[in-house]
Amino acid sequence: METDWIWGLVGGLLIGTGGAVYLLGNGRIMGASGILGGLVDGSGWPSWVERLVFILGVVIAPLFLWPLYSVEIDTHLTQDFWVVVIAGLLVGVGTRIANGCTSGHGVCGISRFSLRGIVATVFYILAGGLTLAIFRHLLGVI
Repeated sequence: METDWIWGLVGGLLIGTGGAVYLLGNGRIMGASGILGGLVDGSGWPSWVERLVFILGVVIAPLFLWPLYSVEIDTHLTQDFWVVVIAGLLVGVGTRIANGCTSGHGVCGISRFSLRGIVATVFYILAGGLTLAIFRHLLGVI
C-alpha cells in the first residue's frame, strides 16, 4: 500500500497545530508570508524577535525530523533546481499580491470561516493548477 500520503497528513497536522498555537499564544494569524514580509519590508520590526524565531523554527524543524525519513520522498515534479527556485520566487510574489499565503488564507482563514481566506484559497489553487497545466503540458518545462 502506498504510504506517501502519511507525510502529507503529518505535515498538515503540524501546520494546523502551529497555526493554532500561534493564534492562541499571540492572538495573531500565522501567515508565513506576512511574518517574513514584515521582516523584509521593515513593517514588522516591533515584533522582529517573534518573527525571526518563527522563521528559524520553520527552517530548523525539518532537521529534527530527518532521522524519520526511511525512504526518499519524491515530489514527482522536477529535478531541475532552477525551476524550483523560480517557482519559489513566483510564489513569494503571489503571496504579496494576495496579501497572504497558504498558511494564512488556507489553513487559518478557512478554519475561521473567513470569506477572504476562502476566496483567496480558491483562486490560488486555480492559479496553481493552471500554471502546472501550462508549464507541464504546453511548455514541457516540468
